[in-house]
Amino acid sequence: MRNVTETVKQLIIINILFFVGTLALGDIAYKYLALYFPENPSFQYWQPITHMFMHGGLMHIFFNMFALYSFGSALESVWGSKKFLFFYVSCGLGAALLHTAVNYYYFQDGLNTLMAQGFSKAEILAVLNGKNNQQIIALLNSADMLNFVSAYVGTAVGASGAIYGTIVAFAFMFPNAELALMFIPVPIKAKYFVPGIVLVDLYLGISGKSIFGGGGIAHFAHVGGALFGFIIMWYWKKNQFNQNRWN
Repeated sequence: MRNVTETVKQLIIINILFFVGTLALGDIAYKYLALYFPENPSFQYWQPITHMFMHGGLMHIFFNMFALYSFGSALESVWGSKKFLFFYVSCGLGAALLHTAVNYYYFQDGLNTLMAQGFSKAEILAVLNGKNNQQIIALLNSADMLNFVSAYVGTAVGASGAIYGTIVAFAFMFPNAELALMFIPVPIKAKYFVPGIVLVDLYLGISGKSIFGGGGIAHFAHVGGALFGFIIMWYWKKNQFNQNRWN
């Protein structure tokens, strides 16, 4: 890739290696490397890091890596490799944190609803982990329980949270840069585009809707990465830390 910076190049290579390895290993890779809910038996302490390098399909990894190349290289060229890597990983962890916090809310809300009907937490978790109990299963299959079940059994994969933090930083550093996007006919300045897509993700996360008619998108992970990116950039700007290189 032309003009790609060293750390961005290495991150792209690692993501591609993870993707190829996932294609070879299949579900076993997702079981150990995707991010599970902390109370799920499949959760492992390394998953908040490894989930950033996992992707659900070819288009998923392509768009994330293209965004990393486009925005990350510009940031690394100004900051240096160490500072950029710290920022990128921090935003990815922030994405995992908010995603998990929202899942905790959904999980606790559903758990309290079921426990109020006389079921114990142990009984509910046993069903979620595959034990047959028709009474609880009938309740879990209702629309009201969708967020509860998804929070517990669902997984999160992808670099999108770290990418959202990266594009927030890009908008901080280059607010008037005009972004030409394939689905928008006119260029849009970064300072307008970035807040717009974050607000769209926030709306979709709260409403449970999807622009493309499909599910499975961790909107709050996107928002979490963007939020942590904003907080870090605000702190660095306030302390003029963004003028220093870490190399």
